[in-house]
Amino acid sequence: MAEATKSKKLARFVSELETAHGENLSSVTVYGSTARDDEDASAKHDVLIVLRRVELDDLRRAIEPIRNWTRSDQPMPVYFSREELQRAADVFPIEFLQMEQARRVLYGTDPFEFVEISNANLRHQTEYELRTKCLQLRRLYFASAASPEQLTRLMTDSLSSFVALFRAVLILHGVPPPSAKRDAVQATARVLGLNSSPFEQISELIEQKKTRLTKSDTETLFGNYLGEIQRVIDAVDEIDRNQ
Repeated sequence: MAEATKSKKLARFVSELETAHGENLSSVTVYGSTARDDEDASAKHDVLIVLRRVELDDLRRAIEPIRNWTRSDQPMPVYFSREELQRAADVFPIEFLQMEQARRVLYGTDPFEFVEISNANLRHQTEYELRTKCLQLRRLYFASAASPEQLTRLMTDSLSSFVALFRAVLILHGVPPPSAKRDAVQATARVLGLNSSPFEQISELIEQKKTRLTKSDTETLFGNYLGEIQRVIDAVDEIDRNQ
């Protein structure tokens, strides 16, 4: 059942989408960290738009509403047809679970009512994404190693993408994932027996911004960070071996 929003931006966007798509509009859903709290006028909202069909003419009709939305510094929304949403659950299990776990329907019916997400597909994508991002982290190290500032930036820029995957790891272990980044890290550390210190240090660097580490301290932090990420990958791989 659709719920009201206190955000004027969201309300206006939904109204413009209704006008643009008419009866073809199936649902508009806000998901992610701001799904339950939309009172902050500066907040960024992730939006899922589901149509009964998605053809070029349907996208053309939404050009103006999408332009107005993104001009207000909001993220580009995601478009799916109802049929695609049901069929793509095996391809995008992480993304769909994130939407499913924190969402609010602003228009139409719940798009995830009949979507089934398999843990086998979730485990496969989680391991793939973790390994890919870990390999990328190693590659980028070579270009950043000479500068403590660049190496610090590499860690702070990459943390969010790993935390998003940690939430999937928690789901695989039957633990409801917290929406706050630090809470998600701490929960993952408890479940897998990790050392959360590297992640907490990087979080502090993100918040403090001006803090600088020595070259030696930066190298040590990066090594510990990389090591704990590898432990997460090993834990996800073990899920497959134990099934």
